[in-house]
Amino acid sequence: MQGNHYFTNDPNLKHDIESFEIEKFGKSFTFLTDAGVFSKGRLDKGSELLIESVPTLLGKCADMGCGYGPIGIMLAGKNEESEFILADINERAVGLANENIKNNSVKNAKAVVSNGLWDIDGGLSYVISNPPIRIGKQAMYDLFRSAYEKLNAGGEFYIVIRKQQGAPSAKEFLKELFGEADTVNRGAGYHIIRSIKIK
Repeated sequence: MQGNHYFTNDPNLKHDIESFEIEKFGKSFTFLTDAGVFSKGRLDKGSELLIESVPTLLGKCADMGCGYGPIGIMLAGKNEESEFILADINERAVGLANENIKNNSVKNAKAVVSNGLWDIDGGLSYVISNPPIRIGKQAMYDLFRSAYEKLNAGGEFYIVIRKQQGAPSAKEFLKELFGEADTVNRGAGYHIIRSIKIK
């Protein structure tokens, strides 16, 4: 059913709460997940590779398409001097993300409802994203454009995408948009692509 897709904002979808724990960066994190949210009940391999691939983050950062918040929350826990905005169009996901922020005692993060990053203030140093591939290439590229528009000059954009789901074409689009795009890590079919805003 279309309404069950994780990128669809469907507040009437029946709840099915699950939680899981994960150790990362020497800390223990607990996450609540629910039906209608991507990667329910576990941390997906792409997100885990992304979390492990980004450098130390300094400044104002965004997790675009945050879901229930694992990427942004764990990176905020690691980079306590930085500010993190977790953004998602799915209101249920944002509610879970804010609950997970509170439950993990993360003081430097908040989750907000936004279509990509169009609805948040700019001036970002970093944007990190495991983008929703299923929305289609053009819609996904519009999310990339929102990251570009909100980043400062010199700002960095990190995404994870599987090779068979369009990593090469996404990299070419990002190179054209940002002026630079490189594969900085890969594993289990996933590519971590970094773009730097140099235009």
